[in-house]
Amino acid sequence: MSAEKNKALVRHFVDEVQSAGNIDALDEICSPDFVNHSAPPGVPSNCEGVKQLTVMFRQAFPDSYFTIEAMMAEGDKVATRKTFHGTHQGEFMGILPTGQQVSMGLIDIVRIADGRVVEHWSMGDNLGMMQQLGIVPRPGGTEEASPT
Repeated sequence: MSAEKNKALVRHFVDEVQSAGNIDALDEICSPDFVNHSAPPGVPSNCEGVKQLTVMFRQAFPDSYFTIEAMMAEGDKVATRKTFHGTHQGEFMGILPTGQQVSMGLIDIVRIADGRVVEHWSMGDNLGMMQQLGIVPRPGGTEEASPT
């Protein structure tokens, strides 16, 4: 596939699956041999695991959406720099809803073969998200320093 077709497939994934929550679209996007190299512990590294993660995020952040900030394609790989946006309205990894709006930067790389995603790697600002949820304190605390 061409770089433009590969990028279109990734855009379709971001718009249809991540932002709209349509997990059925994964059946046409993921290869049967798909491997998520960034699956969290306890989540299968196959397409079913991506479905589980998508459902979990949609339940915790029902208004969530992703914005593609940049996308590059070379050969059989597509890289995206994205921002996740959402309001924490459901339990998330054992964290009760906080009502906090969050945004988190992500970088994803996928490998595409025969028009389907076969591999995925991801890095996200998980610490920043936990700080926005109030689970982890921000550096320097949340109180303003008193004048000296």
